[in-house]
Amino acid sequence: MAIERRKFLRNVGLTMAGAFSVRLPVVGRAIADNNSWLMTTKQPDAAWMASLYERGKVTTYLKSKNELQYIGMPVGGIQCGTVYLGGDGRLWLWDIFNKNQEGIEPKEVTWNADVLGGGKKVRSRDGACYIAPSKNIRPLDQGFALQLTYGDKTIIRKFDEASWPEISFEATYPMATVHYIDPALPVEITMEAFSPFIPLNEDDSGLPVTILSYKIKNTGTVPVTAAIMGWLENKVAIESATDALHERVNTAVNEKGWQGVSATVRVKTGDSSDFEKKADYGNLCLAAFSNKATVGTIMAEGELTAAHFKLPVSKQTVRGIKEKLTATVTTRNNILPGKTIRTDFAISWYFPNLHFKDIQGEGRYYANKFADAAAVISYVQQNYVRLSHESRLWKDTWYDASLPWWFMERTFLNISTLATTTTHRFRSGRFYAWEGVGACEGTCTHVWQYAQAVGRIFPALERDTRQRVDLGIALLPDGGILFRGEAEKRPAIDGQAGTVLRIYREHQMSRDAAFLQQNWPNIKKATQFIINQDRNGDGMEDTPMENTLDAVWDGEIAWIVGLCIAAVQAGALMAMEVNDTAFANVCKTYVDKGRKNMESQLFNGEYFIHQPDKVKGRSVIGSYNTCHIDQVYGQSWAFQVGMDRIIDKEKTVSALRALWKYNYMKDVGPYVATHPGGRPYALPGEAGMIMNTNPRKEEFPFGVKDAWQLGYFNECMTGFEHQVAAHMMAEGMTDEALTLTRAVHDRYHAFKRNPFNEIECSDHYARAMASYGTFVTACGFEYHGPKGYIGFAPAMNKENFKAPFVTAEGWGTYTQQGGSHTLQLKYGALSLQTLRFQKTGAKQVTVIIDHKKMPASFKEENGFVTIQLDTATRIVAGNSLHITIV
Repeated sequence: MAIERRKFLRNVGLTMAGAFSVRLPVVGRAIADNNSWLMTTKQPDAAWMASLYERGKVTTYLKSKNELQYIGMPVGGIQCGTVYLGGDGRLWLWDIFNKNQEGIEPKEVTWNADVLGGGKKVRSRDGACYIAPSKNIRPLDQGFALQLTYGDKTIIRKFDEASWPEISFEATYPMATVHYIDPALPVEITMEAFSPFIPLNEDDSGLPVTILSYKIKNTGTVPVTAAIMGWLENKVAIESATDALHERVNTAVNEKGWQGVSATVRVKTGDSSDFEKKADYGNLCLAAFSNKATVGTIMAEGELTAAHFKLPVSKQTVRGIKEKLTATVTTRNNILPGKTIRTDFAISWYFPNLHFKDIQGEGRYYANKFADAAAVISYVQQNYVRLSHESRLWKDTWYDASLPWWFMERTFLNISTLATTTTHRFRSGRFYAWEGVGACEGTCTHVWQYAQAVGRIFPALERDTRQRVDLGIALLPDGGILFRGEAEKRPAIDGQAGTVLRIYREHQMSRDAAFLQQNWPNIKKATQFIINQDRNGDGMEDTPMENTLDAVWDGEIAWIVGLCIAAVQAGALMAMEVNDTAFANVCKTYVDKGRKNMESQLFNGEYFIHQPDKVKGRSVIGSYNTCHIDQVYGQSWAFQVGMDRIIDKEKTVSALRALWKYNYMKDVGPYVATHPGGRPYALPGEAGMIMNTNPRKEEFPFGVKDAWQLGYFNECMTGFEHQVAAHMMAEGMTDEALTLTRAVHDRYHAFKRNPFNEIECSDHYARAMASYGTFVTACGFEYHGPKGYIGFAPAMNKENFKAPFVTAEGWGTYTQQGGSHTLQLKYGALSLQTLRFQKTGAKQVTVIIDHKKMPASFKEENGFVTIQLDTATRIVAGNSLHITIV
């Protein structure tokens, strides 16, 4: 959270103290969706609570309920810019021109004008899109339309919200389905939109392309002729091209398997080398995967008529920059009664000139493989069967689960942040990210360490970042890790600890121990750095250092102490794996002392606190006796990587229950009315968990009364909420975990704002990817690739459980029915030797891989059965492993 965002809290937040009243507008209301009622202003009853556990159905947003206007599902490749799929199936936003702007729509909006006498301005990084969600940002004209002929009738309809009586949007990231509904027509029309998304395959998931696949079924009794036309405006060099020097060019392209139009810009005369270096220089391509398509390099203006669907083929059109130049591609099919046709279109882009000041690396990664947007289309078309099959296979695998459908959506969809301008991949292969779109640079360690999704879905990206950046570019001689890479001169203590834990996760998500062995000397230095911050040798970190709440806190702070204990414990485990017994013992000493002292000195009988510095006391900002959302975050992290307890269970659960008692609000309105200064990430009428509360009702609970950071304590930030939900799930507090996750899900209902954009410091905030951690703990998933180990301990539906899993080299589905356990591999490979499941009273274990019995031994301990195969085995996609425990 960089310095710039502080201006909001300094200049706005503190001046709002006393300005609030209970007259804050209530924006929440109960809205019916397909599964239940949104929890807004009412206390959940037993029926509502039970509904949280129901499998339910896909969330489907409807035009008739005014739920389409804010939807913006990122539907381009990961790290390729941002292209949104709208609720009506049109593409919008188009942040692909390397503007590096802050927020999806840089703007200021007025907040609480009726209370504050004119209101305060809230910028994109402070929640502007939470108060006033963006919509209809269309820097270029793009769309599709249908011409349908049956009998003596011909109708023409654009595929947009205004043209259909009903449209439904199925929110199944990474592939969405849109239904265009008109009972008067003899057809059923469905559009599926996606960019290839294949876990473990970051290259094919990082293609600058959007695919729109239309299916039309003839439900009538006579043949119909359906023509679908797509169009795309040439807006290449949208900022830098001038009418005096440049001109737009659309050129027809006819390749094997596809036809389309390439949209470019060129200089009229002279040298073009400087122009070709501009950030927005590049090209676009519109295509149909058909050899029978009709292309037009220019589209006539005006209302659509039959003539637009019969444009003659033109090879090239050149126009001035001030003239509109739009390409078209049209397909035509005759459809017999009862039959269905499918037409696949694609739009690709190529803007390779990505650059950040003072950063080691520039240019977009996709430019290594492709020369232009047309080359992207050729690659996608040539590999379309595989790319679409594997993408759809992942979608089907993810949502084919026994866990609630809404839960599967919310815990996964935040990985769409990778397909926005929050994240980038340089030509060198380096992963680089903001905290949120265009805000707070440097792949910040103290924010990104919360984001569990990337390391589980695309582990190679995280491994490379740990090695190239955290243990490379950012590593100091004493083992400290600069928390923003080149953009910073200091470590952050929470980011340091979280990075060591991520290193352990990245090791676990590897096929072998090469990553750990290669990087161990620097990993050891980074872990020793944490130990060195314990000035008095009691195992509790007490060196003042920056943390994610943008301050340097003094004293011994439970959430930082616990996080450091977890990190050093991870260091000990890695040390044992590389046979560095001496360092493992050093780590063990720190962990043992830290745990003992944390539990005895920082637990107040109900929750964990911040013990002030003995000299400075409470003269500086801190959480002190308040109930802080991250107080047992170290234990939460430990569960993410399958570590044993680092904090006593009874005390930890007591702390979580205190958070539920004091910090969770079924309606945040009354609280924010009396605790002003925070940013608007949850509004009156909405539920959420407040960052810090003051159960002891101290006058100055945070030590000071006028620090600008005080505003943070009164906010609801989804990344922290997801972290707590993940921890509650692991500790058996499933009601609370589901309720908190649902509160976030409901705050982002499409009636109110974009479901795919969880906001903190700007749009598509990285910390929100902590939501995947709640899925991990719901499955009780543990994995260690180099050891060939996998385990499951479902938190709910244990007698009939089904969920996806992702490992270092493959992914598939795990099912558990009583004593029967099955791992069905759908993609890649999986090497195993040890498996662990919940079970008591086991007498016999049988392991079968594709009808072949495997010799194995087992032992039962603490309610779990651990199975050891006599020899390591490797299964590949299409294979299944069946275990029966009786």
